[in-house]
Amino acid sequence: MELKEAVVLDVREDLRLKKEPFDKIMAAVKSIEVGQELILHAPFNPLPLHKVLHRKGFAHQVEKVEKRHWIVTYVKKGATK
Repeated sequence: MELKEAVVLDVREDLRLKKEPFDKIMAAVKSIEVGQELILHAPFNPLPLHKVLHRKGFAHQVEKVEKRHWIVTYVKKGATK
């Protein structure tokens, strides 16, 4: 089974313009398959999002690139009960 390419989403501009990116993020999440990555660029470490996606079966890894640039890589794990 071939793994799909990672989905990359940058919400820094949305947040700078005071647009809530949650719906955009959740729309991207729906398309993610087991083993596939969602790479999120954000101006901060989105702690509440980690909890939401954890409940949906995602693990995450956080990298702080600079003061206002964080990269969070979410990976969808196998089926959860």
